[in-house]
Amino acid sequence: MHAFYADHFVLPLPTGHRFPMAKYSLLREAVAQMPTVELLEAPAATDRQILLAHDVAYVQSVVNGTLTPQQQREIGFPWTLAMVERSRRSVGATIAACKAALNEGVSVNLAGGTHHAYRFKGSGFCVFNDAAIAARVMQRQHTFVLKVAIVDLDVHQGNGTASVLAQDDSIFTFSMHGEHNFPFRKEPSDLDIGLPDGTTDLAYLSALDRGLDELNSRFKPDFIIYLAGADAHEGDRLGRLKISQQGMMMRDEKVFEFARQRQIGVAVAMAGGYGHDINQTVAVHAQTVAIAARFAQAHHVE
Repeated sequence: MHAFYADHFVLPLPTGHRFPMAKYSLLREAVAQMPTVELLEAPAATDRQILLAHDVAYVQSVVNGTLTPQQQREIGFPWTLAMVERSRRSVGATIAACKAALNEGVSVNLAGGTHHAYRFKGSGFCVFNDAAIAARVMQRQHTFVLKVAIVDLDVHQGNGTASVLAQDDSIFTFSMHGEHNFPFRKEPSDLDIGLPDGTTDLAYLSALDRGLDELNSRFKPDFIIYLAGADAHEGDRLGRLKISQQGMMMRDEKVFEFARQRQIGVAVAMAGGYGHDINQTVAVHAQTVAIAARFAQAHHVE
């Protein structure tokens, strides 16, 4: 299985910034120990690709460094050339993972999941919306990929993705998230499942089963982009849910099994993870990659 990384394109942040930038290099180091995973440097997304989901004026303001202070505050990152390059690579990694998953069954971006980015603006540590862009790239480059489902299991609702794709019937947005967590103004996805604070494994997995059943009955996708946020884990400082490590494992297995049974590819983006202990966050993400690699092997056997 191929996994794409961009952590060496470091986003310079002020001391004390709450975004856990170190998790990406730690995750790559963990994945490097997995014998069935090949690490590849993420390519950079082009302007043409990014414009499939974003307004030209917004893209130009990011690329040219003319974001206003207010726009930078909403994104949560100060503008730098490194921020632009890392954002391009994060999108490019999801596009590359999608292409690889067509052959491998499963492939992974070791970053991505930037689902708070809207067509006209960035938000919540998200500059460009990698899943929306990658879905449209796939549809234009592979004529047999007509219907893409974005299964977003980050603990925060995929508001940007829902907004960007609101009028696009060829891409189904499914977000299962903390109902009372950020963003406090939700956008309507094709399917939203909001969970109360403190939700535990049994209720979480039951809700996921219902959501996947509804996805299948309403849409029947040709391909899945899966946002596998680690922030539903009980150790996450921003998550407010109580999902165990085992529950996170079972969550991932359900998504991959859903794709395997239908013989469709699934590309994974890591999405959020803000654990009190960064090593716990990395362990949750690494577990997702290990499960993805196992399903990729099963795809080859089949």
